[in-house]
Amino acid sequence: MPHPDDGPARGTTLTNARIVLPDGVRHGDLHIADGKITTSAAGDEIDLAGRYVVPGFVDMHVHGGAGVSYQRPEDDARRAASFHLAHGTTTTMAGLVTGDPRELADAVTRLADLAADGVITGIHLEGPYLARDRCGAHDPALLRAPDPAEFARLVRLGRGHLRMITIAPELPGGLDLVRQAADAGVIAAVGHTEATGATARAAFDAGARVATHLFNAMRPLHHREGGPIAAALNDPRVTVELINDGVHVEPAVTRLAFAAAPSRVALITDAMAAAGMGDGDYRLGVMDVEVRGGRATLAGGTSIAGSTITMADAFRRTVTDTGLPIEDAARAASLTPARALGIDARTGSLEPGKDADLVVLDDDLRVTRVMKQGVIVPRARILGDN
Repeated sequence: MPHPDDGPARGTTLTNARIVLPDGVRHGDLHIADGKITTSAAGDEIDLAGRYVVPGFVDMHVHGGAGVSYQRPEDDARRAASFHLAHGTTTTMAGLVTGDPRELADAVTRLADLAADGVITGIHLEGPYLARDRCGAHDPALLRAPDPAEFARLVRLGRGHLRMITIAPELPGGLDLVRQAADAGVIAAVGHTEATGATARAAFDAGARVATHLFNAMRPLHHREGGPIAAALNDPRVTVELINDGVHVEPAVTRLAFAAAPSRVALITDAMAAAGMGDGDYRLGVMDVEVRGGRATLAGGTSIAGSTITMADAFRRTVTDTGLPIEDAARAASLTPARALGIDARTGSLEPGKDADLVVLDDDLRVTRVMKQGVIVPRARILGDN
């Protein structure tokens, strides 16, 4: 029988597995044929010896990894996507931070080609229409008021692959841009914002459907003014992103978000180039970033500048540090973001008819095997040889 890492078989059965489904864990076999999960299959059998099988991770907010960034034209964006794929992210949204109009236009054009090739699923434009007081790792000099003409041009350049934009809705024209995005089929997300609760609710009524990295870079929760945090957690239409890296939010806050919106939390990495690389000096857009002890901050300051984790790290922390059931972590890492992106008919859970996007984990929830559309990612890439 061929080694399971030699390539895809037309039919494969993963036997003796703990299969993580939205409603719990089932012990048994998982059948795969022609890149899809099926009810039965002929072909090779792979004995998983009781390992977990979870849906492939869906990261709707990531800026890079393996030393490279989706923003920089000189960087190999394929390398970043390959790195995250090897760590279980079978669906990647390439994130761009604020840049000048020409830089963003060039980046969207370049990444649209990668999306057309299937390397990434789409593009998340985080800015440039953000609040200066909540700019985080974005260059405040490049932030600007919502520009309908610029956004329309970026949508055209994206050729259907610009899937999300983060907006501070309190800016002049912010709510109009939310409506423009919704009309264009682009998911509007509320983030990097000083919006009051009323303004955030108006943005959700105008069509915004995501809260960008909840709690971070937004007006904080107050008992007399809930701001965007309370507005998002209380709105059943809204998916809330969460960076569960032990830096951006503490476990008690993570548990609070899951308790308030149990089926609407989407784990994200917000990872920048340092993911998988260790401490050092990096770039995020035009900003210099220092990574020390795995924590990324703007050079010479304390502002957090993205994360250095993979989705596998976020998933594992959700179970081990936050204490949530593995099926809840799997939903937040896969099905919830897939639903937010409108792709849950083909990925996000291990149900017959969906793509065979999956991750095999050992008892310590470490990745041992990744499969994307029925193709097993070579073992060397999982071990970090990119």
